[in-house]
Amino acid sequence: MAVPPSTTEPPTPELAPLRTANGRQSPGVIAAGGGDAPYNYAPSVMADGGLYRMWWCSQRGIAGPPGDDIMYAEARTLDRFDPATPVFAGSAAGFDAMHVCDPSVIRAGQTYYMYYTGSPGDHAHSNTIGVATSPDGRVWTRAGEPIVRPARNVSNDNVYGAGQPSAVYLDGWFYLMFTDTTGRDAGHNGAGQFVLRAKDPAFARGVEALTPGGFRAVPDTGSRWRSVVDAFSADLMWVDALAAFAIAHETAGGTTITFWDKDFRINPYRPILVEGPWREGPGLVRRADGHAVIPLHTPCETVPIDLVRATREGPAGPTDLKHFGLDLIDVDACATAPRALLTLNGYAMPSPTRTIDLIIAGTIVRVDRRSVAEALATLILNHRIPALDKVPVATHLTPKLPALRAPARGTALLIDNHLWPLSPLTALDRNSSTITDITPTQWDTYDRGVDLVAPPR
Repeated sequence: MAVPPSTTEPPTPELAPLRTANGRQSPGVIAAGGGDAPYNYAPSVMADGGLYRMWWCSQRGIAGPPGDDIMYAEARTLDRFDPATPVFAGSAAGFDAMHVCDPSVIRAGQTYYMYYTGSPGDHAHSNTIGVATSPDGRVWTRAGEPIVRPARNVSNDNVYGAGQPSAVYLDGWFYLMFTDTTGRDAGHNGAGQFVLRAKDPAFARGVEALTPGGFRAVPDTGSRWRSVVDAFSADLMWVDALAAFAIAHETAGGTTITFWDKDFRINPYRPILVEGPWREGPGLVRRADGHAVIPLHTPCETVPIDLVRATREGPAGPTDLKHFGLDLIDVDACATAPRALLTLNGYAMPSPTRTIDLIIAGTIVRVDRRSVAEALATLILNHRIPALDKVPVATHLTPKLPALRAPARGTALLIDNHLWPLSPLTALDRNSSTITDITPTQWDTYDRGVDLVAPPR
């Protein structure tokens, strides 16, 4: 295992304050596992296509030997999820024979990925991290062997091992934060959160580990050079409006949110606290890619921070799930071009030439027909964002542009000899574009523009 090239911590600048408002919580329990499920915890909550979808850990006794299972429910609001359905259980063999727990679910493309803790039994250091895939978030296929095992760099009284994963998909990278009580930088009680990233969702190749000097290529997932927060059972998300990661972890008064820049070098903002009782770790309400939800009509001003965490009624009662939250307000996310391009990804706005500018994947695409922009955009703003006035237009989507289609490749507009894949295809009809079928080999000869696809909401 390579030693990281630097062990010097960067200086910490003055942290910027964040204003909060609109504290909230559900009037009661929003989800429970049922009569034979005495506790419910470790939720993963996704805002996905107009629904809130939640996976969490419970016990239904559906596997043999009986152990922790993963439940699923969905809802239109965060006030009540019903009914709870078991969707993943111990395999009865292998690293996750008895227990599966701590799900973290994201979607990249059309595939859902669930990172989870698996254990063959109640043995010291038996927890490891596995991954399963699904086309719909309900029916899951295991990937096989665990992708992260305990590093066993240090020894302490906490024999939990490696688990409690949290995943985010950002700029083509899968980020994985997790607990490893045997990691080199774990606390005396085993607390600590380590971060790996890879472009391979199974973390079988191209793995980078977070070190004191930043992310560095490592041979496998066994590196534990730096912990980003002294906690167990934390959750991670990327906040486009702040250009920062947010880590939710439990502290004395509720859930503390700690912020890191993209490289985990500095804390750009002061932590905030979502107050209220808790018993187990939080699950942030995130988009399908693990990013913070962007409010439709106030994307530049507000960041909603909602989470679900296990609470306990009475000293010995069962743990059930409740919703807590607040808003970050006056964040001024569109004050500069880089932050506006992040925050408004998928939005459109009036252009200076009486057309529409679509903001997508860090670029601006000028669209002649408003109806085409309406098909491609999350929302067309009524006003232009001044910070984007000097951002160059990447390409111009004019009427009747040709479109190409190839098996196993998709459909794309042909603009200046570049392919610009797009969805939905109704945009082609509105643009009066004609589709020509080509072979995959022909498709692969073209240079690529960005995908004209709004991010998940």
